[in-house]
Amino acid sequence: MPAEIVKGKTVTIQFDGAKCIHSRGCVLGYPNVYVPNVKGEWIHPDAASAEEVMHTALNCPSGAIRVSYNDGSETSDKPPVVNTVRVRENGPLAIEAELSVRGEKQATPRATLCRCGQSKNKPWCDGAHAAAGFTATGEPATREFTALEVRNGPVNVQPSPNGPLLVSGNLEIVSGTGRTTDKVTKVALCRCGHSKNKPYCDGSHKAAGFTAD
Repeated sequence: MPAEIVKGKTVTIQFDGAKCIHSRGCVLGYPNVYVPNVKGEWIHPDAASAEEVMHTALNCPSGAIRVSYNDGSETSDKPPVVNTVRVRENGPLAIEAELSVRGEKQATPRATLCRCGQSKNKPWCDGAHAAAGFTATGEPATREFTALEVRNGPVNVQPSPNGPLLVSGNLEIVSGTGRTTDKVTKVALCRCGHSKNKPYCDGSHKAAGFTAD
């Protein structure tokens, strides 16, 4: 499914439905810009200020929404000052960084990665956790960690065949309430849904017979 591109007077919105996890921040926060449950055109870039429209993209956890000024002066694709992966309660891992997946640089620094094992679009979340009744805390225990010398920079996610997400790069693991629980440069994150030490892999994928490229 190609992304929808809607150009307004000042900004252009790109919406990639394949990445949308329906967190609904856009339609609840700016229902005049993103009009739900209508036939035909539903994205209206001129219905709010350019700054507000940019805000919708910066707060889209999956990167489904991207916004750029038509004069090229600003874009929502700028990498963050601090790389984070946020552990969503009963949901995916929301990562924000100068991101590559399988060594391929991503157009947007935001992505939601499946941790329930049920997505049909792995490693991306497709919302399957809701239908599967996946339960996992968004408040993992805080680990002992040392400060990172650099808090931004490239982060690569390499899905291990039939195994975890192998993540390399400067990264802060953050709970759903905003608490930093760990700071890492290399980590294996569970994506099978069976680890007893979520969000970390504990090898449970082997006993569970988890399969994924």
